[in-house]
Amino acid sequence: MTKDQSLRRPFTRRRALLAGAAAVGAAGTGVFATVAGEEPVRPAAPAAGPQAHRPLKPSAYRLEPLMGYSPPRAAPRRTLVRRKPFLRVSGRGRTMVLTFDDGPDARYTPYILDTLREYDVRAMFFVCGEMVADNRDLLARMADEGHVVGNHTWSHPLLTRLSRGRIRAEMERTSDIVEKSYGERPLWFRAPYGAWNRAAFQLGAELGMEPLAWTVDTLDWMSPGTRAIVDRVEEGAAPGVVVLSHDAGGDRSQSVMALRAYLPQLLDSGYFVTVPERRYT
Repeated sequence: MTKDQSLRRPFTRRRALLAGAAAVGAAGTGVFATVAGEEPVRPAAPAAGPQAHRPLKPSAYRLEPLMGYSPPRAAPRRTLVRRKPFLRVSGRGRTMVLTFDDGPDARYTPYILDTLREYDVRAMFFVCGEMVADNRDLLARMADEGHVVGNHTWSHPLLTRLSRGRIRAEMERTSDIVEKSYGERPLWFRAPYGAWNRAAFQLGAELGMEPLAWTVDTLDWMSPGTRAIVDRVEEGAAPGVVVLSHDAGGDRSQSVMALRAYLPQLLDSGYFVTVPERRYT
């Protein structure tokens, strides 16, 4: 497929609310709309609102976890099958982790990577295998720039409705293509829609992956506006927080612009934005 053909290719994947099954249309419009043969225009940072430069204070853990615990200090002698995903991370001082799901997408992921590189920050990308198939170069870039790539299944299904064999196929196929494109197999797994079940935990452990959920959901997939996304990150900022955003699955221009607004704010406020250790041991 040529570059011009890829720019014209329609985007058909959908995300849905677990409870309401409300679909979000995937449109390639807005500031990232491109014309064949032309380079997309890089979005400018959103205009600063009255609260854009307010100092962020490290607060107590604002969102009480439904499930949370500290990782073991010593490597287990046998495969450890967790019953709950990690909701936050442990780290030195005011550590936070930024995560991006559903990509990579050639229309949005490069802008996110550009911003992370500008501020010398590492992040986690939970990728879908079917998206990697068309964007392997982006995983190579993630590897070169020190980002962590996790497994988000091949086609983003609701795992609780799949057989054990189907779940394993979704995970294993994705780990295979990540290894070919990124250079190594993923050590982290995130269930689509945050819908975990026993089979997901067991199969993830068998494939050598730890389960990671999130602390702060930006709800960016609902396109709430750039300012709303920024506010959710700034209000939820606290040591150990894991932030959920998306770089694919719909029009993610708001997510890209929000990152450019809140990332320097987090850094200026003393937060250490990084990735967790390669494996909790």
